[in-house]
Amino acid sequence: MIIKRGFIVLLLGLLSLSAYGQTQTIAVTIYADDSYPPYSYSEKGETKGIYYQILLKAFSQMPDYKVTIQPVPWKRGLKLLEKGAGFALYPPYKRSKERPYIEPYSTPILKEETVVFCSSDTLKNTDNLVWPSSFRKLTIGINQGFSTGGEEFRTMIRRGEIAVEATNSNKQNILKLLLRRIDCYINDRGSILWGLKKIREDKQYFHMQFSNAEEKATISSEYGHLGYSRNASYYPFKKKFVTELNGVIEKMRKDGSIEQINNQFTQHSLNAKK
Repeated sequence: MIIKRGFIVLLLGLLSLSAYGQTQTIAVTIYADDSYPPYSYSEKGETKGIYYQILLKAFSQMPDYKVTIQPVPWKRGLKLLEKGAGFALYPPYKRSKERPYIEPYSTPILKEETVVFCSSDTLKNTDNLVWPSSFRKLTIGINQGFSTGGEEFRTMIRRGEIAVEATNSNKQNILKLLLRRIDCYINDRGSILWGLKKIREDKQYFHMQFSNAEEKATISSEYGHLGYSRNASYYPFKKKFVTELNGVIEKMRKDGSIEQINNQFTQHSLNAKK
């Protein structure tokens, strides 16, 4: 069979274009909560945290994408997803009803345990405490923009049975608790212990009574995710990206990578509890 030279040139050109297309990476920006240590935060402009390290390792196994992780205030990150101006944000809990603009959520990345810390002289008898009914008439601190505590807690807030004060950061809430400006504070255990450790290391707070903060009850256990903007029209690569990342995360869970990274961050926080 005689193949014309022009056809061969055309074929080689097409193969070349195909190979070139396969080597192109897709630029992706992922937003990160900038004030949720030790899980997700920024320090002097540098992105840090457990989720950052986990996802950095995951993205390194996805060569089709060039991922940039950008820290933002939590409420701004949620707004970006709501408007479709942001592709994805970590690490929201799964709140499909409260945040219908997030769809889908990634496979669960990391288990977090939500607890309530209170002043040591609040609820001295800790036997048989039930959340949230045992905390009636108290002022509870929460982080601005976070939906946590459960439906019964939110019902009690609406009824005026529990007062809530929202503050922008974990550190500010812990300081308010240590200064007895709030009775209790809800957040992830690791975040509270990490925050207490950092404040204890800061010389300007040497006068604080750190024994004033005590864990009183466990509220729930939930997983953090990478949450994607529901508006897929802006991101044609979304479906493939979601599927690929989920597979990498599952692989990292099975080989122990996620647990190893988590332990590197939380070991000191857990020691701070002793």
